[in-house]
Amino acid sequence: MMNIRYRTQTNAWPGFVDLFSNLVIILIFLMIVFVFLWTTTSVFNKTSGAKTVAELKAANAEQSQTIQQMVADEQEAKRLLILARNELENLEQNNAILTDELNQIDDSISDLITAYESKVLELQAQGKNMQQQVSSLSQQLAQATLDKEKAAQLEQERKDLQEQMESQRAALAEQLEKLQAALDAAEEKSRAQEIQYVEMSNRLNKALADKVAELKDVSKYQSEFYKAVKIAMGDRTTIQTDGDRFIVNSDILFPSGSYKLSSDGKKQLHLIANVIKDMEEKIPTDINWIIRVDGHTDKKQVIAGTSGYKNNTELSLLRATAVANELANAGVSKRRLVPSGFGDMHPVELGNTPAALQKNRRIELQLTNR
Repeated sequence: MMNIRYRTQTNAWPGFVDLFSNLVIILIFLMIVFVFLWTTTSVFNKTSGAKTVAELKAANAEQSQTIQQMVADEQEAKRLLILARNELENLEQNNAILTDELNQIDDSISDLITAYESKVLELQAQGKNMQQQVSSLSQQLAQATLDKEKAAQLEQERKDLQEQMESQRAALAEQLEKLQAALDAAEEKSRAQEIQYVEMSNRLNKALADKVAELKDVSKYQSEFYKAVKIAMGDRTTIQTDGDRFIVNSDILFPSGSYKLSSDGKKQLHLIANVIKDMEEKIPTDINWIIRVDGHTDKKQVIAGTSGYKNNTELSLLRATAVANELANAGVSKRRLVPSGFGDMHPVELGNTPAALQKNRRIELQLTNR
């Protein structure tokens, strides 16, 4: 902490003025004595005579003028000294005022210094905390570096494993190609046996397609039919629309590889049957309409030795017939139901993924003319 102290000095001007005045008076006295002695000596000099007296008079007059001027100068000096003394007194007063102000400033500076020292201590404490945080972050960074090295090692292991998987995948793909070739050969052989059955199915499909032009009579009831089915099915995601037909996932209706309806499938078909029965009452009797029940399968070939059917076309027809029979059991007129099977000839999704194969296994319902 800084301390500032100011001391007042003793005023010497009054003593100086008195001393100067005394010196002037002594000087004047000495000059008078000198003039008097010089004049006395010159008067009694017989050789100089009247000339000396005249010179003394002139000198006396000049000295008198000089003395008067010196007296005037003394008075002026006294006046100036008095003014100077007054000015000094004013300066002393101002000095006292400034001294008080400086003392106040000294106190303010002391307070500021105290606050500054307190702030320095606070900043030092914060600096220690920051050093601790830096140390903690350094430790975390070191740990992160170790984790990064471990992650790089795991990534290398993942790449090695992926390369092994790619190699195994290539080998499996080669085996699948061989199996596919064998399946294609077997399929080609079985297709020769299915020609008659497929031709009959195609003729039936063509006959049904020829009747599409006659749908004008039932077109105004189709939208009502589809709307009613949607309302009846509620928020079920197993029923989807595709243009002028409804698509029901076969996995909901039938177990895998079977054409026997499941209990849940029967419940859903009963909801649709109620809608069809309502339509029977609304559509005029002079309109010859039907509900097409089309069965579709995926392209997986039927396992040899399976009882009940030989190929996907037969399976799709059997499933369509089962749906039509269940609708009839629920009260729909059999003459309004026409089942047909298309096997894997009309897929909605290409590819061999489980999702694509599942979409192709379906039953389609369509309101149309006979």
